[in-house]
Amino acid sequence: MPTHDEVDRIVDAWLRERPDLDFAPLQVLSRVGRLAKHLDRARRTAFTASGLESWEFDVLSALRREGKPYQLSPKALLQQTLVSSGTMTNRIDRLVGRQLVERHADPGDGRGTLVTMTPSGRERVDAAIRELLAAESELLDALSTADQDKLAALLRKLSLDFD
Repeated sequence: MPTHDEVDRIVDAWLRERPDLDFAPLQVLSRVGRLAKHLDRARRTAFTASGLESWEFDVLSALRREGKPYQLSPKALLQQTLVSSGTMTNRIDRLVGRQLVERHADPGDGRGTLVTMTPSGRERVDAAIRELLAAESELLDALSTADQDKLAALLRKLSLDFD
């Protein structure tokens, strides 16, 4: 197994050219960025295999995680997917068109609506999460379970300020 990666090559080149700078952040964040590209590719493949776009998976997975009856308000979907209300309305419209979700009046609020996942939506999101977990497990194969736990803890610590 190689002991140096592309980030080592990049940092070494920068150190040669700019020894006056501290390139420690690149050691971490360039690797995170490169891994994110591999993860994006794996996710696109997993979602495509299940007939979904990544944004469709985001909405459907939010509904699926909610549990039966797999429904949320558009506002709750906004909060979970971090998109604008106009974007969410468009996404819901498109998912309704594909018969992956339905809109229903909110019985607790006569002016509100609820978005409910259809059986077809559940089938697709369940297939996609199986594919995704297999792909992500493969990306982490080089790490032991203990190393994965340590990395997860460190990344959690780093991301707390952003969430």
